[in-house]
Amino acid sequence: MKMKNDLKNRAAIVGVGQTEFSKRSGRTELKLAIEAIGAALDDCGLSPKDVDGMSIFTMENNPENEVIRSLGGDDLRFFSRIHYGGGAACAPIHQAAMAVATGAAEVVVCYRAMNERSEQRFGAGVQDRASAPTVEQVGFGWYAPYGLLTPAAWVAMFAQRYLHTFGATTEDFGRIAVADRKHAATNPAAWFYEKPITLEDHQNSRWIVEPMRLLDCCQESDGAVSVVVTTPERARDLKQKPAMIRAAAQAMASDQKMMTSYYREDISGIPEMGLVARQLFETAELGPDDLQTAILYDHFTPFVLAQLEEFGFCKAGEAKDFIRDGRIELGGALPINPHGGQLGEAYIHGMNGVAEGVRQVRGSAANQVPNVEHVLVTAGTGVPTSGIILGAD
Repeated sequence: MKMKNDLKNRAAIVGVGQTEFSKRSGRTELKLAIEAIGAALDDCGLSPKDVDGMSIFTMENNPENEVIRSLGGDDLRFFSRIHYGGGAACAPIHQAAMAVATGAAEVVVCYRAMNERSEQRFGAGVQDRASAPTVEQVGFGWYAPYGLLTPAAWVAMFAQRYLHTFGATTEDFGRIAVADRKHAATNPAAWFYEKPITLEDHQNSRWIVEPMRLLDCCQESDGAVSVVVTTPERARDLKQKPAMIRAAAQAMASDQKMMTSYYREDISGIPEMGLVARQLFETAELGPDDLQTAILYDHFTPFVLAQLEEFGFCKAGEAKDFIRDGRIELGGALPINPHGGQLGEAYIHGMNGVAEGVRQVRGSAANQVPNVEHVLVTAGTGVPTSGIILGAD
């Protein structure tokens, strides 16, 4: 029997905090986390002693016990972690909303802190990993010997199929990069502030793995972002306009692999994101036309096209036409990633996209979209994933 998701308007994001975004932060990831969480609590007028829950990524290097102790907080009644890298970007918000809605916790902090440029370099690949007889690691043995070693290479397989199936070109990928960088250029918090690019710049950037170029790939960044989730009742007594969680969802589609779901009958789409879309729209009682802006996870440009299709903004294969003529830029019908996205602002595993969604609902974004009532935020693609819809109170 199908169960209806009852999360609509049961929780709200009330605080947002972040550090600067850089290529070398010069401090520990724990320090970054404490700075971002402290800023988020200050933003909404709560203290560390109000926090009784935390929800984060499995890839987060700062454990909850050390973070709450360093903040000067007290007891935690709830804590959870979500796997699958960037696919977890919205899932901690989902977990926090469920905790608040059920009374498991009242004030839940979600955070992601990383020195992903100066210390970890996710994009470097798996070639130096030690052999490990685990189900998760053994899959690399099927494709690493053939050169599929990096996230860019894994996505390139999907990208090539997308081009072949729908007659798109690499210029269509480039239009996503151009839009993101255009928005980053007017966002003072973005790494690529005042550094827009042209489609010609994209086409002249070097190949990483055909059919993807350097400017199709997101940044590697140092920094941290945190948000605070609480009940709607408490939210209305705090400092900031709450961003109501209209819907939150996770999805793992049939025959799901980690960035390498090549064995499906069709690899021109991302069905896990389609499952997220259906859940979000059903819970929020909204559709694509009800969204004024979308924060789409953009670690690689090809999957942004597929997300537009999975969410019904256009039909399969039509994203290449949908994005033309400035439709996804500020002033267009559906501005995407007004902060610049992970291509232009920073790569904080998608948490900076959640923060931008909150700012858009508040009306306080650097590149504010007019009259925002609802904003979509998505998480990583190619992996089990998640998404949220935020709305004004």
